[in-house]
Amino acid sequence: MNDCLFCKIINGEIPANKVYEDDHAVVFTDINPKAPIHLLAIPKEHYSGVHEVPHDRMELFQHVFFAVNQAVRQEGLAEKGYRLVVNFGDSSGQAVPHIHIHILSGRELTWPPG
Repeated sequence: MNDCLFCKIINGEIPANKVYEDDHAVVFTDINPKAPIHLLAIPKEHYSGVHEVPHDRMELFQHVFFAVNQAVRQEGLAEKGYRLVVNFGDSSGQAVPHIHIHILSGRELTWPPG
C-alpha cells in the first residue's frame, strides 16, 4: 500500500529502530511506547487484519511469530516476561492498518487490559 506507514518502513522510506529483520518480517521499536519496552512485529506483506490473510498465505503468521521469537530472545524479554497484543479496527485502538503484534515488557502489566 502506498500510504501505509509500516509498508514505508519495510521499503526503507521511513527510518525505524529495527531490532530484527528477515525476508518476511520486521521487528522495531514503537515510537509511542506504552511500556518501557514496546516493540512491533510486522509481516512484510500488507494485510490490515488477521481475517484478511488468505488460507494459502497462512505461513505469514509462522514468519511473524518467528520474528517475535527472535526479538524476544535477542532483547532478553523471556526472563522479564512480555505480552503480545494484536488489534484490528479503530475501536480496538489499531492506529496503522497493517497487521502488527505489539510486544510489551519492562513493567508490571495488569489484567484485564484496556
